[in-house]
Amino acid sequence: SDGACLQIGIGGVPNAVAHLIADSDLKDLGVHTELLPEGLMSVYKAGKITGAKKGVDVGKIAASIVIGTNELFEFVRECPDVMLTSSSYTNDPAMIGKNDHFISLNACLEVDLGGQVCSESIGTRTISGTGGQLDFVLGAQCSKGGKSILCTPSTYTRRDGTRVSRILPTLTPGGVVTTPRSCVQYIVTEYGMVNLRGRTIWERAELLIGIAHPDFRDDLIRQAKELHLLR
Repeated sequence: SDGACLQIGIGGVPNAVAHLIADSDLKDLGVHTELLPEGLMSVYKAGKITGAKKGVDVGKIAASIVIGTNELFEFVRECPDVMLTSSSYTNDPAMIGKNDHFISLNACLEVDLGGQVCSESIGTRTISGTGGQLDFVLGAQCSKGGKSILCTPSTYTRRDGTRVSRILPTLTPGGVVTTPRSCVQYIVTEYGMVNLRGRTIWERAELLIGIAHPDFRDDLIRQAKELHLLR
């Protein structure tokens, strides 16, 4: 919404959403983020970011990490509204929560039917680090009107061509729990969005199966019943 404060995480999906925001009619957005990706540069250049509604660092884009192209580095060096600071500041949930209508948008790799989220590995194979995901998930929910959103395509394809669901009965053995189920709010795939906050185990399983790829839903229902996750 107009005046929201954004955090955009690393990855293709969050960055794509940032470019969509740049093409929207939103206005007076703020930014308080760990990573400053190219997508947020596009949002700023589109005139969407003023920081006028922020609760702290009004008018400033607060960030602690910059990863991208020379164009992005040039933007950070020249833009007077960019404020680079430490991760201990940007990732403090209490500080994040001082910004009303905080929207935290991050990617994930796997979600189990209880709502546990893995954003770091496929089994024991490390893909990424912990980063600030949990900090911003918590901080967004400390914010008045805030929302934590974790997004993922419903499937991925292995090197051998096998398509695999990212929504699973249980995480791949050895997988890291980046965000525990007690902290997860919104989960999004291309098949929809669900809010898991305050939901029972059965409700969580049902909602997550509903946004899994249709080709995998029957198997997920069967496995969920075997694990007593569905009545």
